[in-house]
Order: sequence, then C-alpha cells, then structure tokens
Amino acid sequence: MKPPPFDYVRPGTIADAIALLAADEDARILAGGQSLLPMMNFRLARPSALVDITRLPGMAELHRDGEELVIGPAARQRAVETSSLVARTCPLLVDALRHVGHHQIRTRGTVGGSLAHADPAAELCAAALALDAEVVATGPDGRRALPAAELFLTPYQTALAPTEIITQTRWPIRPNARHGIAEVTHRAGDFALAGLATVVELDGPEITRARLAALGVAGTVRLLPAAEQALLGRPLTAGSIDDAAEAAAESVDPPEDVHADPETRRAALRTATRRALEQIAHA
Repeated sequence: MKPPPFDYVRPGTIADAIALLAADEDARILAGGQSLLPMMNFRLARPSALVDITRLPGMAELHRDGEELVIGPAARQRAVETSSLVARTCPLLVDALRHVGHHQIRTRGTVGGSLAHADPAAELCAAALALDAEVVATGPDGRRALPAAELFLTPYQTALAPTEIITQTRWPIRPNARHGIAEVTHRAGDFALAGLATVVELDGPEITRARLAALGVAGTVRLLPAAEQALLGRPLTAGSIDDAAEAAAESVDPPEDVHADPETRRAALRTATRRALEQIAHA
C-alpha cells in the first residue's frame, strides 16, 4: 500500500522544528521511519506533514559527558551497536541492539525513534529502564529531562507532549555493574514473546542493586520489583536465579493476541529472566 498524501519538511534548527509541530497538530517527527512509514503505508497513521530532524545539529551525537553516555535521538542504531565507546561504557546497549530486528532495520532505525515509539516489545525501551536512562525533550517551554521510568505510559504512548522533540538521550555509566539480556521469539528478528534486560551490582558475592526490565508482557516495558527483591542481599546462584525468574513470571499479567496466550508469555518471561541472569553468573 501507499501512504496518504503528506508534506515533507526539513527544518534548519530545533526551534524551527518545534514551531512546525506547534503550528500543525497532525505533523509528526521523522527520524529513522522504521515504525512510522509502515504505519502510514497501512493507513494506521495519517500525518499531514513529516518533520525530518535527522540533519539538525547534534541530533546524531555520541559522546561521553562525565558519568553519562550522551546519544542523540537521530543516532542510527547500527552506529551505536558498533561504537567502541558504547561497548566500553554501556555494553548492555550493544547487546540489546543485537536483538533488534535485522541488520537493515538497525541501519536505518534511530535510538530516539525507538524510545518515542514506545513499543511494548522494544529492546531499547527495556534497556533504558534497566539503565535508569533519561531523555531530554525540548519544546515551546524549553528543555526538560524525563527519566525512562516516567516516559512510557501506554502502548505506543509516552509522556512527551506533541510539540516536544527528544534532543538527547542520556545513559548512566556504571563501571561496576554487570548486565544481561535475553528474549524468547518465534524466529530470529521477530518481536519477542517476552524478554528481560537486567543490570545488577554486587558487593563481594552479594547483590546490592538490581534492575530488571521486562518487554513484551504488558502494555509497556516495565520494571519487575518483586523479581528485583528476590535477588537483593543474595549471591547470584541457581537458587536465587530461579526465585527471581519465578517472581518475574508471577508478577505479570500478559495480554493475549495472535502470537501467544498469557501463560505462554509468562513462561517465556520466566525463561528469559533465567537466561539473562545466567549470562551474568557465567561471565
């Protein structure tokens, strides 16, 4: 299918882009277009105009700022996946991106686009939760920072205002943290039936901090506090991993769709949690 008619605009500044969004409530931001353009082709989205932000200054930046990794919203996922800086500072991002679709998708898809799209099965959204990342949004009223824990509201809906643009994503660098990510899919490259991204910190053998973020089992990616609690103060052993995996599965009420029923997704999350934590235990 072909999309409905639309205008294409490439503003020269962020202020111009915000003004275009403010002047037309049906205008939408174009970054990688990996989600928006197929939705337009199926007539699920009918924007009056696409505001292309990919060539605005700083939108594809990638650098370290103190104890944070700064990634511009238009940075291509493949560029982040292959960055030596990202591999050194936030290796969970590299591993998460390897699960995203296929090589061609990651070559066009952007970091900010994935976060703004807020797909419940998006690996980058789960990684943002696990890493306590935040997005910096710029709108008519200026800039504000949104923690990932406050960003994702409902399926494909975020706390961003229609006139706001993500202008930075900021990822804390945790040198002593260890990470794992796993998911269960029908086929490689498919959307996950369930998945888990996790970051833990240890003091000797005991876990002092744990962040477990599930994908594919709710209307948004979500943290799993019961599973996190099952790990705190304990070494990462087969017993604690099993307890966390069971707590993860029991704490969600997944939806049913053509791909899986709730019990299948719950079992998939149990498996993904176990595999992600085993990655850390065996590293």
